[in-house]
Amino acid sequence: METWHITVRGRVQGVGYRAACEGHAIRLGLGGWVRNRSDGSVEVMAYGSPERLERLREWMLAGPPAARVDELQVAPGKGKFADFEMRPTL
Repeated sequence: METWHITVRGRVQGVGYRAACEGHAIRLGLGGWVRNRSDGSVEVMAYGSPERLERLREWMLAGPPAARVDELQVAPGKGKFADFEMRPTL
């Protein structure tokens, strides 16, 4: 099991990206959280198997139909999470 810290930039706020990401992560059985950042990015801390984390990363490259992803960064994350939740903007 691993924890990944993922940041995505582009047109990812105001297009349902955060809610869709939460739903996709839950369907994959991942733990962690997603939140909007005040700089316009979306931040994810996801915990699970590397294979499922990779599936989330692949989904995040496209996001929901109205989104446009310009950049996606993955780094090692911290924490172990049982559930996946949406957090307030930071």
